Amino acid sequence: MDFSFNAATRQRIADQCQAFERLAPDAASRRLKAAAVAITLVEADPPRGDAAFLLTRRVSNLRSHSGQWALPGGRCDAGETVIDAALRELDEELGLRADPSDVLGLLDDYPTRSGYVITPVVVWGKRRVQVQPNPTEVAAAYRIPLADIVGQDVISFERIPESDRPIVRILINGGFVNAPTAALLYQFRELVSGRTTRVAQYEQPVFAWR
Repeated sequence: MDFSFNAATRQRIADQCQAFERLAPDAASRRLKAAAVAITLVEADPPRGDAAFLLTRRVSNLRSHSGQWALPGGRCDAGETVIDAALRELDEELGLRADPSDVLGLLDDYPTRSGYVITPVVVWGKRRVQVQPNPTEVAAAYRIPLADIVGQDVISFERIPESDRPIVRILINGGFVNAPTAALLYQFRELVSGRTTRVAQYEQPVFAWR
């Protein structure tokens, strides 16, 4: 599959997002705090020139989810839409300005054990963007080529004694990224591969429950 960072890829993913039918939120999710993340597509590091998404490692001294892999994002402020929140967090965490016109679509909400319901917002970034991680929140930021997450061997499922639901994991850069981030990326990789896969049923590891 061609993931060149160009207008054709942007249009294809935009069409896939527009055709995607989001699940309606259930009663339990409506009681959770709203949050949003940005699945931001940018140009991969040279010399590849294909599309990549931005993945961060959170700093180790945060009150919650310290040191974990994450997509740029956070809690919605009062009066914000999920798109507003995702774009604001993208700017605050990585110094990237994006407009609502850069948003290609939304994926399914994902309820977390820590009391949030996360809405993934798919964003098409500008060419040759320079990422400037905010050191108070982001320890490092990475450009992960889309081609690296579409193979069947990168997704795995793990059972834990604390839950009857499997944890979904995705292999990135030689290590595992767990849900909730892995769940959101799993659905996105299925979308760009032409499939609709629901992910709200997947569990998160115990360390992400608080």
